[in-house]
Amino acid sequence: MSKKINHNRRYFLTTMLKTIAAAPLGMLGCTAQHATSATAELPIEGELPSLVGAIAWLNSQPLTVDELRGKVVLINFCTYTCINWLRQLPYVRAWAEKYQDQGLVVIGVHTPEFEFEKDINNVRRALREIRIDYPIAVDNDYAVWRAFENHYWPALYFIDTQGRIRHHHFGEGEYERSEQVIQQLLSESGTGRVGQEMVKVDARGFEAAADWNSLKSPENYLGYERTENFTSPGHAELNKPHLYTAPVQLKLNQWALSGDWTIGRQGIVLNQSGGRIAYRFHARDLHLVMGPTAPGTSVRFRVLTDGQPAVAAYGLDVDEQGEGIVTKQRLYQLIRQPKPIRDRQFEIEFLDSGVEAFAFTFG
Repeated sequence: MSKKINHNRRYFLTTMLKTIAAAPLGMLGCTAQHATSATAELPIEGELPSLVGAIAWLNSQPLTVDELRGKVVLINFCTYTCINWLRQLPYVRAWAEKYQDQGLVVIGVHTPEFEFEKDINNVRRALREIRIDYPIAVDNDYAVWRAFENHYWPALYFIDTQGRIRHHHFGEGEYERSEQVIQQLLSESGTGRVGQEMVKVDARGFEAAADWNSLKSPENYLGYERTENFTSPGHAELNKPHLYTAPVQLKLNQWALSGDWTIGRQGIVLNQSGGRIAYRFHARDLHLVMGPTAPGTSVRFRVLTDGQPAVAAYGLDVDEQGEGIVTKQRLYQLIRQPKPIRDRQFEIEFLDSGVEAFAFTFG
């Protein structure tokens, strides 16, 4: 099994933002106050690249650079299973609603990380469930991503009425600064008075901000291309079925399999019912990106923490008995533990075969 460093950009952002969140509040407040001066100059960082590389558009007809001239534009790179983007989304959604009548156009660019995120039906369903009605460019070929020379999910690019990029932000956070940039660009456009009050969001479920002070587990992938800390005894067999066992006890951020699994490049597939994934983590929330291998099927599962059913720390997709069902290819929230947050040994047991799992994320 590969032990190389995980170069995924979301992993980098999760680690970086944990460090930022741990900084003294006074320092963050001072930085924000300085950066949001009413007279602050926004540099010109480049021109809005072409959007013609998108293979489809949802919630809109295709938009072009020429059509967007005269509008303030916010470009948001996303992919629908990214927990970092889901936690940013309440703000982007609120900005789109608040400022649309003042000339702001919000465009999501959905650039998929996993193969199943290229399925437009999956994307369309996800947008409906998370209440997105602004335009989404489907960027399955990474053409728009490359045009922006982007490297991150999520990423925000702020464009003025002349089609110039004036600001950008990678990852979560700095929501007040981002909204003030929007307000400044709208004021520069001369479309009318723009108030300085900030949006208020009530983020719940997946969208709730991470508990950064308690977060000690970074994102990790299950496919052999990018995984870390796999500890099932013996040699991992790649791209073919193999019977795995798990150690009784794991160290923090180690994971293991038990049962008949196939480890692939992007994810792992369970070949026979009864298989388990174990993970030792330290975070309030634990999520798993997974789905049935065959469309229209479902897979039952049971979640354990420290060997017991997760009845006191169950997440959105688990019932009070610690059980749930995988029905779609998406992000599942399996654990939301109450304080005090401490190291936990998580296990998920699948009562049916035919599930594919891709990545753990934490919050």
